[in-house]
Amino acid sequence: MGAQAADTRRTEIRYVRGDATAPQGKGVKVIAHVCNDLGGWGKGFVVALSRRWPEPEAAYRRWHRERSGNDFGLGAAQLVQVEPYVWVANLVGQRGIRTGRSTGVPVRYEAIDAALGRLGEHALRLGASVHMPRIGCGLAGGRWELIEPMVAARLTDRGVPVTVYDHT
Repeated sequence: MGAQAADTRRTEIRYVRGDATAPQGKGVKVIAHVCNDLGGWGKGFVVALSRRWPEPEAAYRRWHRERSGNDFGLGAAQLVQVEPYVWVANLVGQRGIRTGRSTGVPVRYEAIDAALGRLGEHALRLGASVHMPRIGCGLAGGRWELIEPMVAARLTDRGVPVTVYDHT
């Protein structure tokens, strides 16, 4: 990649070893992760989130329960404040859950892309950096080489700093 012009806001995705529930750096931080569209919470990265803060799970379950009157569904994004400078973004990017080999993977790339776009708007408004595991690649069964360009287009290309955590 060539040199960036001094006035561009584009940033690169930073990869670190560590825990995405303990985001590094100063300022406002948003921890992003992918949820399913069934209202289920209890496996994968959400377990670590719930150990730290009860609010994201409670908000997600309420959002799902009251879905007839809100925007809950594939591609939606919900931000939940958990500390004065820390938010959690529940991104609905998974259709159902993996129940058997014949059903295919639950990841929905279009939904993750849409949710990342919404997250980008929130992050810019908050002046926040975004922190995440390799979203959509755990229980959702997605491939990072397909999701990474979405993270770049919806976040870093718009000037939102992103750190991706590979758990140690």
